[in-house]
Amino acid sequence: MTSAVVVGAGIGGLAAAVALARRGWSVTVLERAAALEPVGAGIALAPNALRALDALGVGDGVRGRARLSGEVGLRRPDGRWVVRTDASAAVERLGDTAVVLHRSQLVDLLAAALPEGALRLGVGVTSVAPGEPGGSQALVTTTRDGELAADLVVAADGIDSAVRRALFPSHPAPTYTGVTAWRFVAPAPADGVAPAETWGRGSIVGLTPLADGRVYCYLTAVLPEGTRFDDDPAELRRRFADWHAPIPELLARVEPGAVLHHDLRWLATPLPRFDVGRVALVGDAAHAMPPNLGQGGCQALEDAVVLAASLGDTVSAAGLAAYTTARLPRTTRIARMSAQVGAPSAWTSPAAVALRGLGVRLAGRFAGPLMERRLRDVVGWQPPV
Repeated sequence: MTSAVVVGAGIGGLAAAVALARRGWSVTVLERAAALEPVGAGIALAPNALRALDALGVGDGVRGRARLSGEVGLRRPDGRWVVRTDASAAVERLGDTAVVLHRSQLVDLLAAALPEGALRLGVGVTSVAPGEPGGSQALVTTTRDGELAADLVVAADGIDSAVRRALFPSHPAPTYTGVTAWRFVAPAPADGVAPAETWGRGSIVGLTPLADGRVYCYLTAVLPEGTRFDDDPAELRRRFADWHAPIPELLARVEPGAVLHHDLRWLATPLPRFDVGRVALVGDAAHAMPPNLGQGGCQALEDAVVLAASLGDTVSAAGLAAYTTARLPRTTRIARMSAQVGAPSAWTSPAAVALRGLGVRLAGRFAGPLMERRLRDVVGWQPPV
């Protein structure tokens, strides 16, 4: 039986293990954390991600969660809508629905789809020898289980991937976008929440209702890299005190331990390939991107499905090369599009912000079909047959 060791039990790693196991592989997933505690709060799954989950056999478990519905769009800090549309109609025009759920729910669904005993928690990886297709196996040295030999190693160890650094030692490190972000999940107000982003001067507040009656909130600010605060909720209440309802209400009830704070970084320089020897990189380890299109996790799910389809039931140089050929151009294009979409949100000049608002209104009125065509290329992806 062909064997794979997956380094990292995030969305990309778990999905890759499920995809390979469904094709008859023996899979082992190594996660250095002692428990599955996903970094993040909510996650939006666009139609392309749902098709990938269908291919993994867990789509039905996700599609019953909260779907984007009602009015969605862009607002000003005073609450005025800059542009809005019907979420259900917009998503249906793009070919399917979209679902928003807590990241831990998706991780739990993927973990439950693994073969029994495949997931090993509390096992770190200290080195990977990539081996050669048609030659020596890959060797993974661990902190607890000694050395593991495998026909394939899937590097899914995130944006700061140690495997990527070892395979591409001279490649530029992830780049700071200039924006830091806070995320949390809170109980929804009595009046509910409209799914929307609010853009201010160098800041965004995004609100998305979840199926369980809570709200996924993310907030950003333009700050020097590494800026931290002793009390994140207090800082957020100070920054967004005069923004429209229900933002102050949500922030008033947040406890310090409930807020995640991370600088937003991405691989601005794409890797030359996603395979080295018997190692394939997936997710943020391969193509960490800005979050502005909400495609980071979605692309990791695509990676998993395409990797398994490219390899079939064995490892070959041709199969791994096919994976890179299928994934590198697409993820590079989407990462750059995400960076372009997010750049205006970091503008702080009052004049630039005013022009941005006018441009968004005009784009919503006249450039909607063009933007939908661009998004259709992103979310219209279909799993390989």
